[in-house]
Amino acid sequence: MVPAYNHGMAIIPPRFFDPHTEQGVLRLSIAGTLVMAAMAVGFGLYANSSLIIFDGIYGLIDVVMTWLSLLVARLIAQSTNTDTLQSRLNQRFSMGFWHLEPIVLGVSGTLMIGAALYAFVNAVDALTSGGRLIALGPAITFGVISLLAEGALAAFVLRANRRIGSDFVALDAKNWIIAASMSACYLLAFVAGALVRGTPLDWIGPYIDPGILAVVCLFVMVAPLGTVRQALAGILLVAPQELRSHVDTVARDVVARHGFLDYRSYVAQVGRGEQIELFFVVRADDPPRALAEWDRLRDEIGDLLGEESPDRWLTIMFTTDLEWAV
Repeated sequence: MVPAYNHGMAIIPPRFFDPHTEQGVLRLSIAGTLVMAAMAVGFGLYANSSLIIFDGIYGLIDVVMTWLSLLVARLIAQSTNTDTLQSRLNQRFSMGFWHLEPIVLGVSGTLMIGAALYAFVNAVDALTSGGRLIALGPAITFGVISLLAEGALAAFVLRANRRIGSDFVALDAKNWIIAASMSACYLLAFVAGALVRGTPLDWIGPYIDPGILAVVCLFVMVAPLGTVRQALAGILLVAPQELRSHVDTVARDVVARHGFLDYRSYVAQVGRGEQIELFFVVRADDPPRALAEWDRLRDEIGDLLGEESPDRWLTIMFTTDLEWAV
């Protein structure tokens, strides 16, 4: 039996929060985000700060999208496990779950941009309406707590992803960096607001919260654009130039060495999955070969394309009819 840790009524498997796995890191991130989001909403309401409340809402959206990322990561891991290939899930989704990864990444980035745009409009409205007075003491306290916690979590996730190399974890690390940057910005702003109280610059106070919120929202709207663009390329099956060039180089070499007439290649990068289809046009008068010889040639081509991976979908076909390759 696999041992488990008993925390009150809950029984948590020992590898549930394993920092060496993609799923473990994402679970840890979800737990940390939930705690910080709950604190942000509470402190934001107490301090009457729309900036801190936005930080909490941003965190809650991040929790939902990280949970979806975790679900997709589990599905991909299960679908590439040869021990589960005959499961009902794999029979229903026989092409795998790689296509879900860019969809989740794209939706996540789009939601972040949408939330930031909505908060930006509210911030502009507050600025044009005379600003908003906030309780600076609780706001500064939360700023210090969030900056330390989010900075530590960003460093942890980045360090973990050096081993894991996951797009999901990379996006999560980017979100923690954004959150820590937001905390640093509004902490400085709140401290500045406290310093100018009772001075000729006291009139700036009501504009600090909505002003910094507007700046933060602009930053948040720009940060996920690269992820959204990459996700859209995966959804549309855009062929990465580097992968296509490598496949074409290997295919041309095989055609030249084996005297084939031509080849056709079709490649796509879908999330972490590489999809490669190669069709080689063989001469109609080519001497017959045993199936085992064709299989050895497929193995040779597969080795030339790169190390075998569960995230590579490779199809290699030989035909004498060009129409089968088009």
